Parts: sequence; C-alpha cells; structure tokens
Amino acid sequence: MFAAPWLQKAAGVAVAEYIRLVWNTGRFVIEPENFHERFKAEQPIIAAMWHGQHMLIPFVRRDPLRAKVLISRHRDGEINAVAARRLGLETIRGSGDHGPEFHRKGAVSAFKAMRAALADNCNIGLTADVPKVARVVGRGIIMLARESGRPIFPIGIATKWRIELDNWDRSAINLPFSRGAMVIGEPLRVAAEADDAALERARAELAAALDAVTARADVLARGPHG
Repeated sequence: MFAAPWLQKAAGVAVAEYIRLVWNTGRFVIEPENFHERFKAEQPIIAAMWHGQHMLIPFVRRDPLRAKVLISRHRDGEINAVAARRLGLETIRGSGDHGPEFHRKGAVSAFKAMRAALADNCNIGLTADVPKVARVVGRGIIMLARESGRPIFPIGIATKWRIELDNWDRSAINLPFSRGAMVIGEPLRVAAEADDAALERARAELAAALDAVTARADVLARGPHG
C-alpha cells in the first residue's frame, strides 16, 4: 500500500504529527515525577516496553539526551522510522526472529549497532517481546544489558481513551484529549558473568516488571473513577 518512498515519507510525517497531537492534548501523570533526573544520572539506558504499547515512547526522552530506537526492516517499518526521526529519535533498523529469519531481518547487525550506540553514550529504546509472540520477553534485550553493562528501565504508557486492535500484540492507538500516564519501573541490571540460568531469571523479572508498569499506567490513566 505504501511502497512508494514519497508515500512512506508522507505517511510517516502524518503518524508523527498525530502522535505529537496525542501527547500535546493529553493530561499525563508521570510516575515517578523525577524519572528524567534518574535517566540522566543512569544514562545510557535501555528503555523497554511491550510491543503495541509503544506509540508514545518518543516522549520518554527529553533534550539534550540522545536516543535510538530499534525499528524493523519491513516495508511498513520505514513509515515508523520517518515518524521516529521527525520526533527527534535516531533509528537502528532490524529485528530478532526465530530460526533462519534471524539473519535476514538483521538481528545480528542490529544487536551490534545497539551495543555500539550504548558505548557511545546513546540511549536505546526497544520493545522486549519475542517477534510475533506478545508479552514474552526475548533473550536479546537481556543479552544487550549483559554485554553493555547498562540498566533496563521498564516503561508503561497508557491513555484512558484508546482503540485496542485485535492483533498479535494488542496494539493500542492512543487518542487525543485523553487522560494518560507514563510509569517507569526500577532498573534491571544483568551481570557480565550471568549464565543461562541468570539470563532466564532476568527475562522473567523483566516480563513481570513490564506487566506491572503497564497495569499501573492503565490504572492511573483511567483515573479515580475508572
């Protein structure tokens, strides 16, 4: 549908401006209130969200902090890349997958690019799910934390008014003029010497933390009267 480059660019610009509208017209609660100071003190950090709940992630960052986000190489990913750049984020193209798809989708090169970005004092944002398997943390983000030595911050963002799609990741399309919330959990650190058992524990901990911040953001977004 959006194969032509000019259509992809136009669609990306439209998406970015819609996201900006949602944020600028929303009434957002941020928990904890000082999280930007924590990010600044801890950076570079790895910001993690569940897939489908990440529409407003560009607004986690504040200038002058740099951030790169991982976006798939799929054709539709170009629209997201245009939108991300328009909202002040840099991009890394690629994604993980199972079996023979791993190399085709650029998972190895993307992992190296993210590790290099963190070494260059640039924050990284990515969804934690195994591709096409919602709410199951992949090992890639855990390995990135282990090899880079950087903390993972679980993030949940929700708006009271939203459209929830019936697809694999339960995508939320946040709507303008809504009450909303951004919740940031405690950082998760993975030791450089972590073995397979430790990596699995970290994976489970991150999944639980993402579920918790996502649920908390939803409660705050709905307000005292639900």
